[in-house]
Amino acid sequence: MKKVKVGMVGYKFMGKAHSQAYRDIPMFFPDAVKPVMKTICGRDRDGVSQAADQFGWEAHVTDWRELLADPEIELVDINAPSNAHKEIALAAAKAGKHIFCEKPLALTLEDSREMLKAVEEAGVKHMVGFNYRFAPAVQLAKKLVSEGRLGRIHHFRAWFLQDWIVDPDFPLVWRLQKEIAGSGSHGDLGAHLIDLAHFLVGEMEEVIGMSETFVKERPTADSMTGLSAKGSKDAPKAPVTVDDATLFLARFADGALGSFEATRFAPGHRCTNAFEINGSKGSVKFDFERMNELEVYFTDDAEDVQGFRRVLATDPAHAYSEAWWPPGHTIGYGQTFTHELLEFMRALGEDRQPVPNFRDGVQCQAVLAAVERSIDERRWVKLTEM
Repeated sequence: MKKVKVGMVGYKFMGKAHSQAYRDIPMFFPDAVKPVMKTICGRDRDGVSQAADQFGWEAHVTDWRELLADPEIELVDINAPSNAHKEIALAAAKAGKHIFCEKPLALTLEDSREMLKAVEEAGVKHMVGFNYRFAPAVQLAKKLVSEGRLGRIHHFRAWFLQDWIVDPDFPLVWRLQKEIAGSGSHGDLGAHLIDLAHFLVGEMEEVIGMSETFVKERPTADSMTGLSAKGSKDAPKAPVTVDDATLFLARFADGALGSFEATRFAPGHRCTNAFEINGSKGSVKFDFERMNELEVYFTDDAEDVQGFRRVLATDPAHAYSEAWWPPGHTIGYGQTFTHELLEFMRALGEDRQPVPNFRDGVQCQAVLAAVERSIDERRWVKLTEM
């Protein structure tokens, strides 16, 4: 079996998710290139040492430059905060390493284009982390659209709703600081919706949006990991410099209309990443909180049984399902990362670019930037302007 030695920068929320995926691939997809978890990198020596032991990495370092200098490492996985993506990716490309980078690809559209140019000039394989594409139910929705079974697509509406910062005393984590995250709900949650729209429907032509920051200041954090943090409500406050919620409308190049909503201020919604597609022959509905299900409706069903049907995407007829459990036995969030990194391993084995790659990352970044411009200038913005 062919192997690829991996070095990973980042060890918290996404670091754990990616580590689980690398460990799953040889067990459930033994025909794919096998990822070897060689070195993990993080700035906190004690934290990254613990992560290396817990996740199963052979070694750990505190400087990503040391990781890149190791000639044995062939693939660099970047899941550090967004402001670190560009520098590490450019250096990895120069070193001839294949690159997996979490989304959003960069802080700005200009930076993302520079990253794409670097990997293309270096001739390395590159992938961007849009894991929700890889839920079997989403793959089924893609199949129905691609085969024309929904007819001509008229509408794509999507919403990603969370509630983890509703409390105004929740600490100021890095995701709420523009210089580190780039943007708030828009770049974090909205980026996933934009990529799903590109994957399922196609390119957008123009957009118009609005946004709001509901809590302008928050107590500084003592510590943070993933979507949790610790701090005192009496701690000094600092400004929130990103959006709490962003909504926008879009017109697709093929004439379909789109609506998008991303917010962290929707009490009761833990991770409602959902979309609905309406076509001339039918519709589909998906909600990640029920990630193994796709609701499907066809207009040519007999009148007396018309209505949305629930399809449980766990049978061998659905993507990836044969590798997991018997029909009806569901999979979870972690397996979207397994499937995502499986795509990279298969691409390495077949000597092709994985999908989605940095081109998809730039395409998403262009929409993010166009929406931000439309908010600033209070007008429709065409993607050709970006």
